[in-house]
Amino acid sequence: MKTLTATEIENIETDNFIESEIKKDMLKYNLDHIVTRFPPEPNGYMHLGHLKAVTINFLMPEKFGGYTNLRFDDTNPTKEEMRYAEGWQEDIKWMGFEWKNLVFASDFYEKMYDCAVNLIKKGLAYVDDLSPEQINEYRGTFKQPGKNSPYRERSVEENLELFSKMRAGEFEDGKCCLRAKIDMASPNINMRDPVIYRILHQSHYRQQDKWCIYPLYDFAHPLEDAFEGITHSLCSNDFEDHRPLYNWVIDNVDLDYKVKPRQIEFVRTNITGTITGKRYLRKMIELGLATGWDDPRFPTIRGLRARGYTPESLKNFILQIGIAGNNVDRAMLENCVRDDYNKIATRAMVVLDPLKVEITNYSGEEEVEVLNNPNDESAGTHKAIFSNEIYIEREDFMEDAPNKFFRLKPDGVVRLKDAYIIKCDEVIKDETGKVIKLKCSYFENSKSGNDQSGIKVKGTIHWVSAKHAVDVVINEFGTLIDESKTFTGDNIEEVFNKNSWNIKEAKAEAFVANAEEKRFQFLRKGYYYLIKKENGKLVFNETVSLKDKFKIGN
Repeated sequence: MKTLTATEIENIETDNFIESEIKKDMLKYNLDHIVTRFPPEPNGYMHLGHLKAVTINFLMPEKFGGYTNLRFDDTNPTKEEMRYAEGWQEDIKWMGFEWKNLVFASDFYEKMYDCAVNLIKKGLAYVDDLSPEQINEYRGTFKQPGKNSPYRERSVEENLELFSKMRAGEFEDGKCCLRAKIDMASPNINMRDPVIYRILHQSHYRQQDKWCIYPLYDFAHPLEDAFEGITHSLCSNDFEDHRPLYNWVIDNVDLDYKVKPRQIEFVRTNITGTITGKRYLRKMIELGLATGWDDPRFPTIRGLRARGYTPESLKNFILQIGIAGNNVDRAMLENCVRDDYNKIATRAMVVLDPLKVEITNYSGEEEVEVLNNPNDESAGTHKAIFSNEIYIEREDFMEDAPNKFFRLKPDGVVRLKDAYIIKCDEVIKDETGKVIKLKCSYFENSKSGNDQSGIKVKGTIHWVSAKHAVDVVINEFGTLIDESKTFTGDNIEEVFNKNSWNIKEAKAEAFVANAEEKRFQFLRKGYYYLIKKENGKLVFNETVSLKDKFKIGN
């Protein structure tokens, strides 16, 4: 664990208000390191909505010294499962982050119970027999103060006895609860005697049937921070209104901590064009609209991983939008992926919609050299085989072409990348009038790197040798929701984009079949990720297009 001297802390340049506050705290309390935590609830898998909190909590100790705990806030047994906890660990490790301690809130249940007893003994908590509906009614509104429960003035002895009976399972669900005694007239509704323990006869995925009462998040979370020695609890501004309750719990429960944990909020980032709600994603899986939590169309980390996204691109995305980033277009995330692939992806020629071209005045075969990555000299080159029958993209030929069409057309010329200039001499069609083949001639002295033809060509297209091409399958993806329809939350089947997953068969140069790499740029098409070999064919997921533009919301 890295620690810092006061001088080193003084010299740290801060980039945002969170870093400024951490620096002030370290100097004020003579800290040589900080301790943060990332506290997911294990009721689903990590997705884009969690990305900012994960990154901030793990990167801050890298700058200020210290470490991060991974804590599972498993205080709601109705939806939590071990598979989700294990999935979170896998995803965070894949992101490249390391935690010091793996902690479960459920490990602290006994200590939390003792803390609740402590509040009762101090006259700061009471057992309430009001129903949940009555509690909401008594709580008041933003404009009207609440009113005290008729059970608010129970004696300490009676509350201790009732709370003990709650734990012993003598009451059914909803019969009563434990509430903090704060202020029913507080302008912050969260401070109006919040419920801190509820009865729930539900088996817990780790504790099994040991407990039938469970602490609520607003009570458990500050206690966990204090138990673990967390110095800074960094969370989204969803929790800003809960901060007074966070502080009240820490201030009023007799706790042994060296430094009082401090909650600091940052702006939650919403990514447009993306649905991250777990209930919606789960519904898609249940309806058979998605293949699972690792569906490449999903905004889950395992879905993005299957699609070919990289940890570096996700972290760079968060660093680019910054602490204050609010509404961000998903295109910005895609641009970060594109930037990363541009540095690391191997270039290859792949024809997605093949049109055969016969080069009538060429015989034999030869190798041409193709750069594996023009942005990385160390990536080297590979050989592509040129022959008298090749495939080009159908869209690279137009029979009735406009003046500014610089690809192939009748009697027109075009350069084949890293090979020769060819001229279209004849167009072959089937009985329906569809173009099925082109007959072309090549210029022998026009080879790339040694062109002596003197022919001026404005267009260059990619190609693959028909005799040596390998068959590949490409999964192309669109948005999960049809953007022409309005998503209301309960109309998943209606707005689901039925064209969000399309499968194409394509022709790739032979090099691809034996390449050790998994990430490719298919020249002039986009970036793709090799996922498997199936039935003798390579299967790729489309990661991101070559298109490069994005916008940032306010």
